[in-house]
Amino acid sequence: MADIFVSYSRQDRARVAPLVAALEAQGWSVWWDPEINPGEEFDSLISRELEGARSLIVVWTPQSVDSRWVRGEARDAADRGVLVPVRFEHAKLPIDFRALHATDLDDWDGDRGHAAFVSLCKALEGKLGAPKPDPVPARKSSQVSICVLPFANMSGDPEQEYFSDGITEDIITDLGKVSALSIVSRNLAFSFKGATGGVADIGRQTKATHVLAGSVRKAGDRVRITAQLVDAARDSQVWGERYDRDLNDIFALQDEISKAIVSALKLTLLPQEKQALEQRATTNAEAYKLYLMARQFWLRDNERNNEIVIRICKHVVKLDPNYAQAWATMALAQWNLFWQADLAYEDLEYPAKRALELGPHLADSHAAWSATLRSVGKFGEALEAADRAVALEPESYVANRLAGLSCMGLRLYDRAIGYFEVAANAMESDFTAASFIVQACETKGDVARVQAAAERTMKRIEKIVADDPGHGRAIGFGVSMLVTLGQKDRAMEWATRAHLVDPENANLQYNLACAMSLLGEYGRALDILEDVVSRSSQGMLSWIETDSDLDPIRSDPRYDGMIGGARDRLALKADVQPA
Repeated sequence: MADIFVSYSRQDRARVAPLVAALEAQGWSVWWDPEINPGEEFDSLISRELEGARSLIVVWTPQSVDSRWVRGEARDAADRGVLVPVRFEHAKLPIDFRALHATDLDDWDGDRGHAAFVSLCKALEGKLGAPKPDPVPARKSSQVSICVLPFANMSGDPEQEYFSDGITEDIITDLGKVSALSIVSRNLAFSFKGATGGVADIGRQTKATHVLAGSVRKAGDRVRITAQLVDAARDSQVWGERYDRDLNDIFALQDEISKAIVSALKLTLLPQEKQALEQRATTNAEAYKLYLMARQFWLRDNERNNEIVIRICKHVVKLDPNYAQAWATMALAQWNLFWQADLAYEDLEYPAKRALELGPHLADSHAAWSATLRSVGKFGEALEAADRAVALEPESYVANRLAGLSCMGLRLYDRAIGYFEVAANAMESDFTAASFIVQACETKGDVARVQAAAERTMKRIEKIVADDPGHGRAIGFGVSMLVTLGQKDRAMEWATRAHLVDPENANLQYNLACAMSLLGEYGRALDILEDVVSRSSQGMLSWIETDSDLDPIRSDPRYDGMIGGARDRLALKADVQPA
């Protein structure tokens, strides 16, 4: 068993890796979850290591304070008297841990002589004793971290951006399978997209020892990929290569790049890691290319794209019927359509079930099933499915977004905020999860956090609408943010604009009703809501009945009348369904 167990939020892994390396360099043995090998029983291994560790360092950050796993591990350690807290980003500690001193590491740069790190070591010595005089060299697995920058699209066609981004994300995923590497999160890496700063500077900012940069040029059935791996500390190239291949060789090419990086770093792949790198979701290059396109459309979060996504994914699964991720993305897009139209439940259920059958190991598959359950108002079951997705991929945007939405349906606002924060941090262009943070904080009366969250969300929405003036969903959510920020006149202007941009979009109209309810325009809110309710599905009705934004109008007789009418309509429809 290790001397020290490190408890932290997975999205802080790049920040935690240098701390682990420094502690090991002192001579202590450290366990943190990159030590889990594929195939091991996750829960039992963590329990065994947690019970056996002589000390537990909890890394408090704005992300980890909302993690029930981190808090649970910290509580267990505190009860045993072995807890040593540290803090980054001036995180506000959970109330039951504020009496314990936490070492502030915000200004720590990895230097073992730094006063904060020395203070931490003294606290550890009090529980563990002084480290060994001849410290064991730190394992390379703790020292090597990589930031994979978005590969530049050199195709001369901005529409090909989805392909270069997809290649980048797959390389991040592949390298994440190597236990000897720590990977900077996708969102942090993509925040440097188009940056003009030097690679070494990016390495320092992300605390990565190495940075991978490259470009993709696709022309017809040919693809050229260039890549170079740079040692950030020395600002020198460790490895570089250019590949000119047929598009059908794209999967072998990704394997080559990942294995070349591992070789350049002089790391050894475990047998199961080598096997994992060679596994691909599909072997059909055309299906892969089209799936990346569909995924990009879905992530733009505009209802108008849902039919496009479904159409592309239907073609993809004709090319490869066993492509689990395509089935999952289809289900997620159909969920959005189901939300604004009364489609047959079976049309949504089938692709989600197919995704689960083909990819039970994929977070997206469980997220798709969560979306299916949520679409009929089964929020508790939807949360269970989303939690399974989060367990498989803690930083997954879609999994955390759906977990948060399920919590909102159950009015579990504290939990919802935690999930939505992960989702909002996982994708810089997200405004949906970010906006629900505002709503959840409003229910708690946290005025300061409401203001800050609304400002952040509105900045994201303004950027999206500037690029796409017809993005009805973003405009609708923007109305609610403007209401929250007290900008009534501008909110009313945006509401008019939203109605004109996409008058048939039930979800957009629903968001406008919520905004009018919050603004005190109760009559207008009820007018808009009446039309939405008249064509709502069971899932949408379930959401309407629990949404806190509508609490101000629930006592109005018109509200009761429209909800009752919708229930009668849906009950009648259920009665006439064929057996």
